[in-house]
Amino acid sequence: MKPGLDNAIQALQRDLVENHPDDAVQLLPDIGIQAIDALPETQMAPVLRNMDPSRSAAMLSMRDPQAQENYLTRLPQADADELRAILAYPADSAGALMDPRVLLLRADTTVREALARIRALHRRGMRMLFVVDADNHLEGQVDIQDIATATAATRLEEIQHPVLAVVNAVAPREEVVDILERYRLTDLPVVDAEERLIGAVRYRNLVAAAENEATVAMQTMVGVSKDERALSKVSFAVRKRLPWLHINLATAFLAAAVVGLFESTIAKYTALAVLLPVVAGQSGNTGAQALAVTMRGLALREIRARHWPRVVFKEMSAGFWNGVAIAATTSLGVWIWSGSTGLAGIIGVSMIMSMVIAGIFGAAIPLVLTTLGQDPAQSSSIVLTTVTDVTGFMSFLGIATLFSSLL
Repeated sequence: MKPGLDNAIQALQRDLVENHPDDAVQLLPDIGIQAIDALPETQMAPVLRNMDPSRSAAMLSMRDPQAQENYLTRLPQADADELRAILAYPADSAGALMDPRVLLLRADTTVREALARIRALHRRGMRMLFVVDADNHLEGQVDIQDIATATAATRLEEIQHPVLAVVNAVAPREEVVDILERYRLTDLPVVDAEERLIGAVRYRNLVAAAENEATVAMQTMVGVSKDERALSKVSFAVRKRLPWLHINLATAFLAAAVVGLFESTIAKYTALAVLLPVVAGQSGNTGAQALAVTMRGLALREIRARHWPRVVFKEMSAGFWNGVAIAATTSLGVWIWSGSTGLAGIIGVSMIMSMVIAGIFGAAIPLVLTTLGQDPAQSSSIVLTTVTDVTGFMSFLGIATLFSSLL
C-alpha cells in the first residue's frame, strides 16, 4: 500500500476511535475517498458518519452517482439523506459547503432546554444557535457564550441577536467568502429558495477549501495536474505532465526563433549573447512576482476582474521603477566589464522595457483567464515565461540592432 494512502487510512481510523475529525479534515477529497475504499467494511460507514457532512460529501463527489449510492445505502437513512442533499448542489456552492446539522430552536425555548438539546447532540465546536419560526424562517441567532452565561429560565428571545447575513444554497463560493469576510462570521446561515434555514457554512470548512485551492493553484501554474500527489505513480505523473512539457518546448523554440532573427547582430557583437540571460532572467522574475501577487489577490477575493486597470497599472509602475534601479546597477556592471558605454546604455534601456512588459503581463494573464471563465492558475507560469523570454530577447537584441553604431 502507498505510504500516503496508509497515513490517510490511519487518520480516518483515529477519527473513528477518538470521535475527533481534525485528522480527517486535513485529507484532500480524492485521497480521503481512496482511504475510505481501503477501510474494512465495518469501519466505512461509521467514518463517513463521524466526519463533517460537507467533508464526507466532498469525498463522495469524487465517485460517480452509482458509486455514491453504494456508499449511501450503508448509512442510516437520516445521514444518507443529508449527504444526498449536499451532493445535489453544484460544486463550490454554499449548499455543497454547508453543514446541514444546525440546531434550530424556537424563540420561547429556555436556556435550560437549549443546553439539554446541545448536550444531546454530542457535537464539538458549536459556536452559534439559530432561532426560527414554525416554518423554519430565521428570526435571530444566539452565541453559545450567551447561553453559557444566562440563567436557566432565560428565554432565547431575550438574548438573541439579529442575523447579520444569510446566503442562498446555490450561491457561489465567492459570494460566501465575501459575506464571511465582510461580517467576520464564524457560521453563515444557508437558506433554500423559500428562505427556510437548511444549514450553515462553517468558516473552518471554507478555510480548508481555500487551502486546497491554493495548493492546486501551485501545481496548475506550472502545468502539473491538480490530481497529482507526491506519491502518485510515475506513469500518472508522466501522462499528466508530458503534454505541458511539449507545449513548453514549443514556446522555447519560439523564443529561440526570436534570437535567430538577430543572428547577424549576435555574430558581430558576441557580448550580446553573454548578456541575453541577464535580461531574460530579470524580466522573468519581475513577471513571476506580479503573477504571484495577482494570483493571491484573486484567491483571497481582494480583487476581481473589474480591478484590472488598477492592478495592471500598479504592476507596470512597479516594473518601471524596479527596472530603473536594476538598469542602473546592470549598466554600471556592464560598463566596468566591457568598457562600452553604448552596450551599457542599450542593456539599461532594454532592462526597463522588458521589466515593464513583464509586470503588465504578469498581472494581466490571470485576470484575462478569470474574465474568460478559465482557471487563472492553469499553466499561467508557462505562458508568462514565453512572454518574458520573447519580449526580453526582442527588446535587447532589437535595440542593439537599431543602435549597433554605439557598440
